[in-house]
Amino acid sequence: MFQECNLNIRYDLPKEIWDTIELVYMKMPGWLGFGTKNKGYEGLPHWFSFNEDEKHIIASVEPSGLQLVANMEEDEWLLWKTNFKKVATEILGFNVGEIEEGEVGHDLEWIN
Repeated sequence: MFQECNLNIRYDLPKEIWDTIELVYMKMPGWLGFGTKNKGYEGLPHWFSFNEDEKHIIASVEPSGLQLVANMEEDEWLLWKTNFKKVATEILGFNVGEIEEGEVGHDLEWIN
């Protein structure tokens, strides 16, 4: 089942924050690492599988924020996504959530 979300982890965050994002990735269940020329999407973080036809999650940095795209059952996705937001909030030091869901505002909360 196709799933996706955009989080307020923006491309223009300070380098100090981007330097710690891999810690968030590594703490999440199913972490495989970054894709390479031979598996998955090169340079993008992957969880569960590098094969799009199997259960997987891929992240990419878009102008709107960190986009997570998944092929997995909705219940499992909701748990994983909720955990990602919690872990990211703890490690990055600002409230990580989805603007579209009203979890965070449009302001740059990470500045404080």
